[in-house]
Amino acid sequence: MNTDIVRDFERVSPDLVRQAAQFQAAVLADVAGRRGAFHGRIAALRPRMKLAGPALTVDVRPGDNLMIHAAIALARPGDVLVIDGKGDRTAALMGTIMMSACQQRGLAGVVIDGAVRDTLEIDEMDFPVFSVGTNPNGPTKNVPGRIGHAVSCGGVTVRSGDLVLADADGVVVVERERVEGLLPLARKKVEDESARIAQIREGNTSAAWLAAALRTAGVLKEGESL
Repeated sequence: MNTDIVRDFERVSPDLVRQAAQFQAAVLADVAGRRGAFHGRIAALRPRMKLAGPALTVDVRPGDNLMIHAAIALARPGDVLVIDGKGDRTAALMGTIMMSACQQRGLAGVVIDGAVRDTLEIDEMDFPVFSVGTNPNGPTKNVPGRIGHAVSCGGVTVRSGDLVLADADGVVVVERERVEGLLPLARKKVEDESARIAQIREGNTSAAWLAAALRTAGVLKEGESL
């Protein structure tokens, strides 16, 4: 059996995906300890695009998409393809044909540390795609890679089955085992931020923590204030 392809792994549950999808990527990144956010080079093709689901990881050589075709064939509905394309922008690894296959198979979206093409058609499809940019060049289909193994995407380690959530701010991944425990923290953060915004709109724009932080940083002396 080919060990380069891992077919069986535990995915974050659909129920947890549905709950997590209610939150912004920024909220999950914050409650996860300000970690798990991909480098900002990986961004939505269109700001309205959003996705959430378990990762199906793909490791490819720059400019070659052979293993992405294999991953699409193996993917389950709801999966998010997370592709380590090594940040290469000299050729597109995916376009309309492959994205159409992903959409037809019920995938939640694609996150790729590489380039894509046919962006106007993908926009019309309304299929969520996050990439480092675009290039009209087509890829090769010759080089072996790996599916289902841990990859580095946008500077973050991603395992198949981990939760991937992405929106206009970018992409964040949360380890499958941590998702359930972080959801209550995410709810509280949203409540706290909503309350703070309400205070600001009533005229209370001063941050209660600012003076102490400035003193700790040595900007203000004890007894001084802004």
